[in-house]
Amino acid sequence: MQQTEVYLYEKVAILISCLLSVLGSTLIIATHLWWPELRSKARQLLLFLSLADLLSALSYAYGVLRDFQRSSWDCVLQGAISTFANTSSFFWTVAIAIYLYLLIVRSDQSLADSLVLWSHAVSWLVPLAITAAAVGLQKIGYDASDVSVGWCWVSIEAEDNVLWMLLTGKIWEFVAYITLPILYILIKKHIYRAHEALSEYRPILTSSSSHHARSSIADRKLTLIPIIFIFLRMWSTVRFILTLCNSDAVQNRILVMLHGIGNTFQGAANCIIFVLCTEAFRSRLVSGLCGCCKGDPDPVPRKAMLNQCEEVQP
Repeated sequence: MQQTEVYLYEKVAILISCLLSVLGSTLIIATHLWWPELRSKARQLLLFLSLADLLSALSYAYGVLRDFQRSSWDCVLQGAISTFANTSSFFWTVAIAIYLYLLIVRSDQSLADSLVLWSHAVSWLVPLAITAAAVGLQKIGYDASDVSVGWCWVSIEAEDNVLWMLLTGKIWEFVAYITLPILYILIKKHIYRAHEALSEYRPILTSSSSHHARSSIADRKLTLIPIIFIFLRMWSTVRFILTLCNSDAVQNRILVMLHGIGNTFQGAANCIIFVLCTEAFRSRLVSGLCGCCKGDPDPVPRKAMLNQCEEVQP
């Protein structure tokens, strides 16, 4: 198989994407640790998703910097880490969607909270078992960058490499493609019906305007979550299908660039949605920065406290 060459400008772009994901995932983890009063079960799930995205971005960055030309011990190690972290990220992303569905649509707080324990069992142990099996059977190695962009994944020398590509990532990616839009559409429909049912009472509610504005922001965030996930991940899926078809289009430079950035930008995207676009966290970050500049010992305003709408949002 002819190797898909990764040019310098592509490596730079992917490394920048990895750096942004590392910073974004670190910021999510840091805000969770710094502000315990803003924690929720959904934010706890987001914390573990960020840990998986952080590990994934670091392993991808190493692979791009190393630019493997053959299977080696560090190629196998990098491929194993990225396989585990990437698969775990898929599971945690779906777990957050299921949690919000149970909490918002089913209104079952106890069932939603019990999901957290099961999420740990599935999102850590299943990827670990799959990765351990792939490494033990020598399925991880050099892949000529036809299903990656500089990093190692399933070895091209494995006779059943397509099966292991599915088991170590693609099949879970396809499940997420289907599950996320369905769950978030059901959540949005439930929110829309609730808004319609309460619309005749809004004029007599003193806080109706601010509550409606917060609900609209939450509604837009629910729309963005599956759209951003699919947009970032679809390019790797396209290259995977082209590889199965033995198409030369798999080496298209734009497609290679989108694949590299899409696979490595998830941590940064989550930070944008759940930190920078969430008023409570954004207000605290801005106040904290201003307080550091002015030397204010207590820069956090009371109005930044988490409102009811954002208790539901991860």
